[in-house]
Amino acid sequence: MLKEFREFALKGNVVDLAIGVIIGAAFSRIVESVVGDLFMPLIAWVTRGGVDFSNYFLPLSGDITATSLDAARAQGAVIAYGAFITQAINFLIVAWVLFLVVKAINEVKRQAERNAPPPPPPEATADVKLLTEIRDLLADRARPSA
Repeated sequence: MLKEFREFALKGNVVDLAIGVIIGAAFSRIVESVVGDLFMPLIAWVTRGGVDFSNYFLPLSGDITATSLDAARAQGAVIAYGAFITQAINFLIVAWVLFLVVKAINEVKRQAERNAPPPPPPEATADVKLLTEIRDLLADRARPSA
């Protein structure tokens, strides 16, 4: 059983998947930094002080008097639609950044394909070579001897 597990764990696909997950986690941190450290400050600057939806909520009971989401959650049940709006904006920014990254990678690949030398013509198969030799022999016989 241990041998079977070792064979499974060391298969190429499992190792490739593990590497992909690790790189994905690292890339996720990079994307979060791009969103949080580059784009959100720009959005805050453009909107003159920033748009912060994180404290927008809808109280589900009438006795909630808090003005912040954390305090409102301590007083009772609330629908935190502002957090959803913030996550939706983050998603759109992340999707746009990933789109630009994939677009750039595809352009680099297309450029490499355009600059690559053309592939060599395929080598003739054995039957084509044999038929060519037969054709040449028949052509030699048909010529008059001088």
